[in-house]
Amino acid sequence: MMHGYSYTERRRLLQVHASAPAFVFFNILFIWGFYVSVIRQAVPLLNDAVFSCEVVFLVIGLYSILTSDPGIVTNGSASSDQPLNSSVSQVDNHDEELELPCHESTEGSGLGTRVRYCRSCKAYIKGLDHHCPAFGNCIGQNNHLLFLILLFGFISTEASYLVCASLFAAKSGILDRPSMERTLSENLAVSTILFTILQLVWQVVFVIWHIYCVCVNIRTDEWINWKKYPEFLLVVQPQPGQRFANVRFRNPYDKGILQNVEEFLALRA
Repeated sequence: MMHGYSYTERRRLLQVHASAPAFVFFNILFIWGFYVSVIRQAVPLLNDAVFSCEVVFLVIGLYSILTSDPGIVTNGSASSDQPLNSSVSQVDNHDEELELPCHESTEGSGLGTRVRYCRSCKAYIKGLDHHCPAFGNCIGQNNHLLFLILLFGFISTEASYLVCASLFAAKSGILDRPSMERTLSENLAVSTILFTILQLVWQVVFVIWHIYCVCVNIRTDEWINWKKYPEFLLVVQPQPGQRFANVRFRNPYDKGILQNVEEFLALRA
């Protein structure tokens, strides 16, 4: 159940392109199934317990973020259950920004003006960072922390699998034999090791980026589209001999690392 949602919001959030989240679920279940049937025999009990718990955490986390409310802004009064709708042309005319009613603003954070439009969800989202196809949902004010926790969960789980698969590879000696001399399961073990390494590389970079954004109090959408949002524009008047003014980037929400992190952790629906 998606508690706290109106019927319209539940219908909107579930009308996502389900192929990407389904693919993520399939990958997790495939790796776990292969681990149980092949890799597990060479893994100590402690490593086995840790990896199994991490897989369960990922499945629960994926379901939670898939069904979570990223911070959909609703019309006017609190009694209204209709999400704000807008066509793409209307959004372009309003710089994809909407001013929140006073009761929905977060004091001192500027979130009253940090409502952005997601074309994938066709909804206004408080603190929109980006739309995540892999998780089938927007990442906004309400689920941004869950998103980061889930990213760390993926990295931890993949690192655990890499350790377990490496133990299996060392015990069976599959890396010392050419692929033609290996069994199908041994070749799959090598393939999953390579796949896991690639996943770890880009996910670590991805996490570093999001940690940086938290530390400087900026969202991915704002960083990419900063020229669309007036608060990020610093107009430098032309000097003598120059015909046009220069527009530079400024971040009005950056209050220092400690305060930015505290503000991020304090955000709630």
